[in-house]
Amino acid sequence: MPPRRAQRNTLDRDRVLTSAMLLADRDGLDALTIRGLAAELGVRPMAIYHYVASKDELLDELVDLVFREVYVPCGQDWRTELFQRSTSMREALGRHPWALPVVDTRSHPGPAMLANHEAVLDVLRGSGFSLQATTHAYAVMDAYVYGFALQEVMLQKAGLPDSAPKGLEDITLARFPRISELATIYITAPVYPLLASFDIGLNLILDGIGRFTDLFPEPKETPDQ
Repeated sequence: MPPRRAQRNTLDRDRVLTSAMLLADRDGLDALTIRGLAAELGVRPMAIYHYVASKDELLDELVDLVFREVYVPCGQDWRTELFQRSTSMREALGRHPWALPVVDTRSHPGPAMLANHEAVLDVLRGSGFSLQATTHAYAVMDAYVYGFALQEVMLQKAGLPDSAPKGLEDITLARFPRISELATIYITAPVYPLLASFDIGLNLILDGIGRFTDLFPEPKETPDQ
């Protein structure tokens, strides 16, 4: 006898989105289909469409849920606020790696995502960064965070740092001494060096962003001719 399906009226939007998030976290983005979600919930696919019109709308909602986990800058010290926001963003992407390829491609961003972006921009503009400086700072900072998070996901899929990279045993000190010494550190270190480098890299980027006020000053107003 087939398993008994839940009645549609036992569903609600929160349950649909929570189950979709768990499915994506567990099995990845490819597994997140309307049919797959329906099977996860024990309902017919048409029941899902009562709450989301398409997979795109579902992704919009899930990305917004990810942003609800991200720190929203609210203080006066732009560097402290952006450090905390970047760290929080990296952690959220680590919990939900499926979001990496879709987080910045939503055509209908949700309120949490918009509020977070607005807060970042407001901290920079309120701290005296010009519009041009703010644009560059925002792009560079997110590119670093997303890129680092992606590399962490790839390392986890490869089984690192719990195991040596495949083929490492073929590297010899005679042929590749620098690679060999670096690989030795990566394998024997109590904390995987790449993962520990996030704060170092982020501080360097924030150092550079701190110079943007000089590199990209506010344009001077010219009197009307």
